[in-house]
Amino acid sequence: NISDLRPSSFILASIPGLEAAHFWMAILLCSMYIVAVTGNCAVLFIVKTEPSLHAPMYFFLCMLAAIDLALSTSTVPRVLSFYWFNTREISFGACLVQMFLIHTLSAIESTVLLAMAVDRYVAICHPLRHAAILTNAATVKIGLVALARGVLFFLPLPLLLLPLPFCNSRLLSHAFCLHQDVMNLACANATPSVVYGLTAILLVMGLDAILICLSYILILKAVLRLASWKERLKVFSTCVAHICVVLAFYVPLIGLSVVHRFGKGLAPLVHIIMGNVYILVPSVLNPIIYGVRTKQIQRRILNLIHIYNN
Repeated sequence: NISDLRPSSFILASIPGLEAAHFWMAILLCSMYIVAVTGNCAVLFIVKTEPSLHAPMYFFLCMLAAIDLALSTSTVPRVLSFYWFNTREISFGACLVQMFLIHTLSAIESTVLLAMAVDRYVAICHPLRHAAILTNAATVKIGLVALARGVLFFLPLPLLLLPLPFCNSRLLSHAFCLHQDVMNLACANATPSVVYGLTAILLVMGLDAILICLSYILILKAVLRLASWKERLKVFSTCVAHICVVLAFYVPLIGLSVVHRFGKGLAPLVHIIMGNVYILVPSVLNPIIYGVRTKQIQRRILNLIHIYNN
């Protein structure tokens, strides 16, 4: 009976020998989480209250901020509870829900990053058609497609794990639940889950990464056709923030995937660090990058600070 072999809970991973440092690690994570929540909420508030920012580029930025808020909030409070109160167990159902949210939100973020790359391509290569192609209605439709794409591709992941027996260890490699991590604890043939998980990642994140690279190849070709280096730098500078955000998302994602596929012999500390970087670093960096690189957001933040100080 599969239900008899299904664990009631999983055990979240701690770092052997560093249990005493959990309190200070939690302080660091909590600080990063506060920065992520504050920064992303500020982006949402500024775009909502500033009519001049009601454009597709900033709507995509709002989507990114909302996704980062949801992703960090679905994991960090549970991790902090573990580090501060030593609540190491997470129920089987809660683990599957958290796993679904992490992978689905990551897929939605990947799609939004692709949409932002297309926005940059149209703005630079077809500036006269930009307003006609990327209307507000089209932006909303892209957001809905991103949501549907993430849910449809990654909903099967927890469903494929439900029939599997778990008769061995219940100890995870992270302080939260990931598909690869939970799947490795199954004591039956998990090939369908392995194949589907890899296929979903390649068809969503992998395909998005290729299309983003293609967009920037076309952008570079258009930029290099400009007459002077000053014009080239001015035009390409509009893409710098997006490139940084893409790197902040894909580098931790690739790093975590490599650690799971090829890092079986690595120290647990490596798995813990890579997992926390994947969950928190993009959420912290994204609002900072766009706050530094976008003059309209900078100006609005300075105005708010000035009003508050007065």
